[in-house]
Amino acid sequence: PMPGRCAYFVERKKRFCKMTPGPGRRFCGEHGQQEGENDRKRIPCPLDPKHTVYEDQLQKHLKKCNSREKPKPVYFVQDINAGLKDGAEIPERQVPISSLSKEGLENLITKLKKASNGLELHLKEQILSHQALQEALNDPKNGESAFKHLKQQASILGNMEKLHLLGPGRCFVEFGAGRGKLSHWVDVALQNVENVQFLLVERATTRFKVDGKHKRRDSIFERLQVDIQHLCLKKVPILEKKKLPVVGIGKHLCGAATDLALRCLVESYTACCDGENEEPATKRCRTDKTEVASNNSADNESNKDDCKPVAGIVIALCCHHKCDWTHYVGREFFKSVGLGPLEFNYFQRMSSWATCGMREAATRASTSQESEDETNDREEHEHEQTFSNAESGSDTLQGILTVEERKEIGCLCKRLIDHGRIEYLQQRGYKAALQYYTESAVSLENVLLTAVPSPSLIPEPTT
Repeated sequence: PMPGRCAYFVERKKRFCKMTPGPGRRFCGEHGQQEGENDRKRIPCPLDPKHTVYEDQLQKHLKKCNSREKPKPVYFVQDINAGLKDGAEIPERQVPISSLSKEGLENLITKLKKASNGLELHLKEQILSHQALQEALNDPKNGESAFKHLKQQASILGNMEKLHLLGPGRCFVEFGAGRGKLSHWVDVALQNVENVQFLLVERATTRFKVDGKHKRRDSIFERLQVDIQHLCLKKVPILEKKKLPVVGIGKHLCGAATDLALRCLVESYTACCDGENEEPATKRCRTDKTEVASNNSADNESNKDDCKPVAGIVIALCCHHKCDWTHYVGREFFKSVGLGPLEFNYFQRMSSWATCGMREAATRASTSQESEDETNDREEHEHEQTFSNAESGSDTLQGILTVEERKEIGCLCKRLIDHGRIEYLQQRGYKAALQYYTESAVSLENVLLTAVPSPSLIPEPTT
């Protein structure tokens, strides 16, 4: 063993333990039972058997063990954004698509095409850019994968600017934040703007975060380590304090997480704010000054519009095959076109046919040298890669559908699921739209969902 290090040989790693033993001891605390003269017994920790603890110090250890259940944050409200509470509608596990008969599959496709009839299937291209990323986009040090991410982030910022969402007095909530790159670029774009907050929502602990770059800036960055399903924005302290209008953003927010985020913003947060803002109606007096009264009324209306708790939503969609009927916000739309949980479960799995090219890209990437950004790219689409052939049925459908037909049906499934989200937002007073925000060569998941409250829309100048 190395001098001053534990003398225990770790068979699995084929080396000696590198931990430091106590004074006068040969072994560290973890391997102390190897000391012949030590009568104290070490046992596996009941919270996490991967480490051991002295039996006589177990109770003391349990109070500070890192694996103990930590107290829930104030903004944790169990299943507040979960959606469907009644288990009766939740379907049983369906058979794989590959097990369907030819007639069964054709029947599903007929239902899909009938439900999609009349929908806007050809999306508008809205591939924009933003000045904040020009330097990074022109930096030759960035590899191909990093360049693709930058192009997407630039287009998302460009679309936000077009919707007048980049401005002062905003709280940007990034759902599925990961390293926080999207918030980073929004902050760069708003470098001279005051009164801006960022909330980065991510349930997992994340390495290589870019949060540290903002410590000397005026912007407030705060991470919320919580599942979106249980996030009550109303109870987040900095939102309680300042009550800034919220802009929900996300880049490749995976499957059901998009529905959870929409419900978090549009239902639970908006409902809380509306409840707070409700005041008794003031008595109206008859006066001759009708003009003044009408002006006051107009002012009240404009104030009401200005107080919208959610200023906008900009989310790059991803991984429709990970959607869940329980959380899906477009259930009412599906029911209105004669579809239910059974069809939804098939359509969400068939949606993977639209991006099956990602598997080829993943195979190529695995043979090349990995960079940090390439790792992020694979993590972003890990669900696509791990989606089994049995689930998608791609291998067994060779004789029934061509590759192009499968791709077309997959895209149709995606648009149908997305249209349910659009209708959900429209019914709640938002002007919502879908658009291609980048080329398919940059990302196969290239659709951006945007929504702004209808009354606050600013008409574009005519040219």
